Amino acid sequence: MANFEVCQLEGMRWVQISIEDETVRAEAGALSYMNGQISMSARLPSFGSAIKSMISNEAIIRPSYTGTGVIHLESSLGGYHMFEVAGESWVLENGAYWASDASVDLGLFRERVWTSLWAGEGLIDYQTMVSGKGRVVLNAPGPVEEVVIDGGRLVADGRVVIARTEGLDYRIRRPTKLIQSFLSREPLVRVYEGKGKALVCWTPYWNQYIANKMEQ
Repeated sequence: MANFEVCQLEGMRWVQISIEDETVRAEAGALSYMNGQISMSARLPSFGSAIKSMISNEAIIRPSYTGTGVIHLESSLGGYHMFEVAGESWVLENGAYWASDASVDLGLFRERVWTSLWAGEGLIDYQTMVSGKGRVVLNAPGPVEEVVIDGGRLVADGRVVIARTEGLDYRIRRPTKLIQSFLSREPLVRVYEGKGKALVCWTPYWNQYIANKMEQ
């Protein structure tokens, strides 16, 4: 099985993947360099998948790397989170997918129209969905925590949930009554209800936070 490792140097982090007669996939444009007997290929998507990708700005072509050697992906001020998919389906926040075993199936999941509108994602929002079995690496701005939701609900301000199991119900709602929401300066929040798991990044790494502030 391919070995995924998060490396760190000078405040930067990157993913190193070691393969031995195996195949892995990564986000388009994520490659930094590779050594060994490794070939890269990119399969053209179907016409329908290509249209969905253009509408949502979520990449549908994820190159495959096959052979024996070591693959280094691009470094980042943020971080990366690895988790195991064991037969269930996960919906990933836009831009969260980074790499995975070839045994992991990649697809697209469409959010409800009203949810995507209130979330500011437009009328149609397709997100990457992973299923099957294998390891997945997510692009995350900081440390990630797994939250189990068992019939309750998780309320989040902003895009702190970077992945969730498909069974969780996700909606945009007011946290309280209209006037109280206005006074509290929390007009809308993201609510996740039902039974399932969510991967949550509550705070970014300090260097990522400073870089974001300098860009504003």
